[in-house]
Amino acid sequence: MATFARPENALKRAEELINVGQKQEALEALHSFITSRRYRAWTRTHERIMFKYVELCVDMRRGRHAKDGLIQYRGICQQVNITSLEEVIKHFMQLATEKAELARNQAQALEEALDIDDLEADKRPEDLMLSYVSGEKGKDRSDRELVTPWFKFLWETYRTVLEILRNNSRLEALYAMTAHRAFQFCKQYKRTTEFRRLCEIIRNHLANLNKYRDQRDRPDLAAPESLQLYLDTRFEQLKVATELELWQEAFRSIEDIYGLMCMVKKTPKPSLMVVYYSKLSEIFWMSSSHLYHAYAWLKLFSLQKSFNKNLNQKDLQLIASSVVLAALSVPPYDRSYGASHLELENEKERSLRVANLIAFDVESKPENREVLSRSSLLLELVAKGVMNCVTQEVKDLYHILEHEFLPLDLALKVQPLLTKISKLGGKLASASSVPEIQLSQYVPSLEKLAALRLLQRVSQVYQTMNIENLSRIIPFFDFSIVEKISVDAVKNNFLAMKVDYRKGAIFFGNKSLESEGLRDHLSTFAESLSKARGMIYPPVKRISKLGETLPDLVEVVEKEHKRLLARKSIIEKRKEEQERQLLEMEREEEAKRLKLQKITEEAEQKRLASEFEQMKNQRILREIEERELEEAQALLQEAEKRSKKKGKKPVLEGEKITKKTLMELALSEQLREKQEMEKKLQKLAKTMDYLERAKREEAAPLIDAAFQQRLAEEEALHTLEQQQEIDVSRQRHAGDLEEKRRLGRMLENKKIFQERVLSRRKSEYDRLKEEREEKIHQIIQARKQERDAKRKMIYFLRSEEERQKRLREEEEARKLEELERRKKEEAERKAKLDEIAEKQRQRERELEEKERQWREEVLGRSAAVPSRTEPSSISRPVEAAPAAPAAAAPSTGKYVPRFKRVAAEGGGQAPPPETDRWSSGNRMDDRTPQQGDRWREDRRPSFGSGAPRSSTWQSSRDRR
Repeated sequence: MATFARPENALKRAEELINVGQKQEALEALHSFITSRRYRAWTRTHERIMFKYVELCVDMRRGRHAKDGLIQYRGICQQVNITSLEEVIKHFMQLATEKAELARNQAQALEEALDIDDLEADKRPEDLMLSYVSGEKGKDRSDRELVTPWFKFLWETYRTVLEILRNNSRLEALYAMTAHRAFQFCKQYKRTTEFRRLCEIIRNHLANLNKYRDQRDRPDLAAPESLQLYLDTRFEQLKVATELELWQEAFRSIEDIYGLMCMVKKTPKPSLMVVYYSKLSEIFWMSSSHLYHAYAWLKLFSLQKSFNKNLNQKDLQLIASSVVLAALSVPPYDRSYGASHLELENEKERSLRVANLIAFDVESKPENREVLSRSSLLLELVAKGVMNCVTQEVKDLYHILEHEFLPLDLALKVQPLLTKISKLGGKLASASSVPEIQLSQYVPSLEKLAALRLLQRVSQVYQTMNIENLSRIIPFFDFSIVEKISVDAVKNNFLAMKVDYRKGAIFFGNKSLESEGLRDHLSTFAESLSKARGMIYPPVKRISKLGETLPDLVEVVEKEHKRLLARKSIIEKRKEEQERQLLEMEREEEAKRLKLQKITEEAEQKRLASEFEQMKNQRILREIEERELEEAQALLQEAEKRSKKKGKKPVLEGEKITKKTLMELALSEQLREKQEMEKKLQKLAKTMDYLERAKREEAAPLIDAAFQQRLAEEEALHTLEQQQEIDVSRQRHAGDLEEKRRLGRMLENKKIFQERVLSRRKSEYDRLKEEREEKIHQIIQARKQERDAKRKMIYFLRSEEERQKRLREEEEARKLEELERRKKEEAERKAKLDEIAEKQRQRERELEEKERQWREEVLGRSAAVPSRTEPSSISRPVEAAPAAPAAAAPSTGKYVPRFKRVAAEGGGQAPPPETDRWSSGNRMDDRTPQQGDRWREDRRPSFGSGAPRSSTWQSSRDRR
């Protein structure tokens, strides 16, 4: 470890290492200096060293080194200059924040640069390969490489600072500021996990603060400034939690605020309470706790009405309407029906816990608190006059749903009111913590309540109803949703109904006669039927005879026996019911007794505790009195010793003396001694005054004589000094005159030299001026020539471009003319070819006509004289056939071109010009029969001799 004689040497050494690029060694040197025990006395250099140290830690992302250094520096300046620690921590957080923002901006700029680097390619090859391998995009990868490490370091910075400042009473404001900045960091970058950890860290800090109350420099929550800082931190935590939609963490923040208030036994300001209840209502709405949501709205309404001076009538009406609709949205039945004992206890504990949060009563007693319910809430709304502030639509809806009996028309009257209510709402100008209210959020709950009320009213009037009719009178939902609502209501004992899909009907109420809904109706109906039967069929009085009455008597006895048995069973059931009720009453009484006993025991414990506290206070008072008596005795003995020294005796007796009397005696003694001392001082001052006056009277003539002697001496000295100055001035003047005469001889030489220098400098100036003008003239000429050359070059280039353009236009015109000429020649050639083809086809038709006539002639002769005409028929084609091939080509065995064969066959016409192979599309159709195409001639003589075949075979061999 390096040692330094002074702190300035450590700072200088670190700067030298940083200048040569050795930041790690500089950090180690400063760390060893800060952690050393030799330099524990704070100086201003320590602060500069810490600034440099945290800069190095931030540059190198060394969070542990920064934490260690800050803890050591806190020990150094805790008792001397705590403001220095605050400045260092602020600088540390500012550097970390700037680095994180810079990394984020660099990553964003890099992503933008990569996006516009190549306009033709969507992504770079390395980006594509990395995305296929890692499965992440370029932005995610750049964030992971650049942004994430700095954000981790910034988060670690916040945690370090909070850990260092957690139990420092003089840096509470900095602790609150750091917590707020950490909350904003989590909110800005949507860091939900870090936000939960941050809330847990702050919660643990407060718990440790209450656990270790005897620590030095611990913040005192009883102080108003400290309490306000801690409350502001919790309310900021609550706001950020709701903005991040972390409802569980928001509820914990509510509990933190309530616990803090219970700890200090003080209610915060109304402005903070408005934020508290607004966020609490939002949390309860998201958790579907409509009852607690309505209670929170009621508290919020009371606060706004009582403390908000700027609240206008429109905003008050909107808030009151929201309160009433929230209360109506609560389900009209209790969910505790059919629940187990454990569930009931848990619900009771939860209700008590939430009631504490809503009422915000820090000294509440659970046994005296009334249960939160929908009915009590509606009664409280009426009692507090909330109904007088709501809109007319909300008031009508409340009366229809809660008081009017409309079994069939309830939904028709509720639906237009709900439509109007859904359009109400908007921003509040005078309630800053409740910026906006939208009553449309309560419409689904109110529709469900309307459906429940309608089912309840219908079940009181009807026993059976068709499913279609029920769906028609409930237009809010389909029957499947109504069925789900009904199942929930039946489960919680709000309705009694059954659905029969086979019959397509709904049955309300129970089937048994003991049903509360049917008991009175059935008994009244039975009595009416009995009276009607008696009126229609009156009983006939007849003379009873023993024989006729015996069978009836047996039946009467049996009926009476059955009636008695039924009555006995009914009586037994009633006895059992009565016994059960008695047992239930005894159980309730026992519970009340136990509760009363518990209350009595608690009161007894409180009484014993108060008695113990009273006895303890009495004992402390006795000890204080005894201690005061001992002190009085000691003071008495001291007074006796003092009085013995002065020859006086104490006035008071020891048995009757107290500390108060002794204090009075001591004060009177001190007053008497003070008066005596003042008298002595006055006498001494008077004596000193006389003595001083006598001294001055004796010294006055001596002082006057000394003053006169001093004046004479100073006058002689002044005269002497003045004479010496005059002599020195005369000598200096004479020397100056002699020097002037000596230098006057060189005046002419000086003028000559001056003229010579001026002339030389003037000639030099003229020469330089001419050279400069010549150079400027040359530059002007060169620039002029350059401009002329440039103009000529531009003119030449423009002329050349015009010439090239003119040549291109002439070449294009020539090409177009050549193309037109070629098209014209092609059209003429094609017309000639068509004419030749037409002549060829005409010749073929003539040949075919001749061949047909020849065949008819030959066939006619062969039919007449077959034996004689056979030689002539054989020789005829031989004579007719060679006419064409003989003129076509001699039998020399050479190859004859096609156009020559066509010309020969066409009567010696000139051969046509060679055509383009792609010019005519019907080339195969326009072919003329050639010598090689012997299939036509082979097909002709299907009868007769083989001479033509042999000649054809021979000609084909010659052609080959």
